[in-house]
Formats: sequence, C-alpha cells, structure tokens
Amino acid sequence: MVCNTSFHRRHNVQPMMNLEQILIRNRTKPIETSDGSADEQPLHGELLSIDLLKQSARNLAQNRRVENGSGPNLLLPRLASNEKILRDYNERTLHVEKTRHITPAAVWLLDNFHLIEEQIRTAQRHLPRGFNRELPQLLNGPWTDYPRVYEIALEIVSHTDGRIDASHLTSFVAGYQEVIPLKLGELWAIPIMLRLALIENLRRVAAN
Repeated sequence: MVCNTSFHRRHNVQPMMNLEQILIRNRTKPIETSDGSADEQPLHGELLSIDLLKQSARNLAQNRRVENGSGPNLLLPRLASNEKILRDYNERTLHVEKTRHITPAAVWLLDNFHLIEEQIRTAQRHLPRGFNRELPQLLNGPWTDYPRVYEIALEIVSHTDGRIDASHLTSFVAGYQEVIPLKLGELWAIPIMLRLALIENLRRVAAN
C-alpha cells in the first residue's frame, strides 16, 4: 500500500532527497553542537542491488527483538534536536556568507531551508505523542527503544544513498516480512518514517 510508483509524489519526500544529495556532494565545515552529534556519521552504508537489499532486510529482521510500544516517544525529541542542529547550520551559513564564499550546497540550503521546515512541520503533525504505543519498539540494536519501522527507514536511506524509489522500498519491506510480518500500523507509518530518516541524515551531514 505504501510502495507504489506514486510514493514520492503523494508524500513529497523528493525535496528532502534532493537536498541531502547536494549537501553530501558539497560538504561544508562541521558545526559543533552541545549534544555531541558532530561525532555521528551520515547514514552511508554499502549501496546494494535489489537482491542484496532484500537479503539485508532479512538479516536485520533475524537479529532484532521487539516489544509492544510502551516507553516514551523518542521520535519527537529526536526531531526537535534535528531541527535545532539544522537551524544552527543555516544560521551559521548566513553569517559566514557575509564574509567569504560558501559552497553550492550551502547556497542551496539558504535558498530552500523553507523546504526542510515544511518537512519538519509535516512530521510533527503526523507524530502525536502516543503514536509510538501503536508501533513495536526495538529491544536491541543501535536504535533500542525506537520503533522498529524507524530503523527500517534508516536502513533503506543508508543503503540507497538517499535515492529511494518504489523498487528499493518494496524489496526491503518484502525481505523483512519474509522473516517476520510487520503490523498494519507499521506499514502505514513507513512514509513518515522515511521523512524522519531523511531529516536525521541531513542533521548528520550538516554536523559532519
């Protein structure tokens, strides 16, 4: 239901993907942040073929344990942190622009920062505080206590270099479900989780 060819048109994640690619190709000087996020590397795993992407999904599913969502909603605080770092990056770029040449990526960011703000506002609207209770949460792995479907979105972004299309999405989700079926709520949440994953990666690119 979420993996058809009109996915990007309906859910408007293409601007985020375009910005991510521009920033990756034209990285600027890292910014220092108070929460240590400068040590977090961008999501950049090995680029995989469709078959290998499906196998990666199987491996991930086999190595994860979950429980019904009962803990705090970690996605909202993470989104707020991501927004702060991206705003800091934008403000510092505005300051630097007055005294020296900036990269094409930084210019694009200044001109199109409203797109990031739009995506953040959309994500906030679709993430009510009790939303996580409907989604199984991870008991192990680097994203422990986060929704399982959020890690799935992060893995898709990582192994496609942010260039997500219907075939990548369908293959990864299908491979995962060969091991364990996802709940209907998780399938419904995939578009918003992809948006959050792209924002997460923009944060990491900006901070590094």
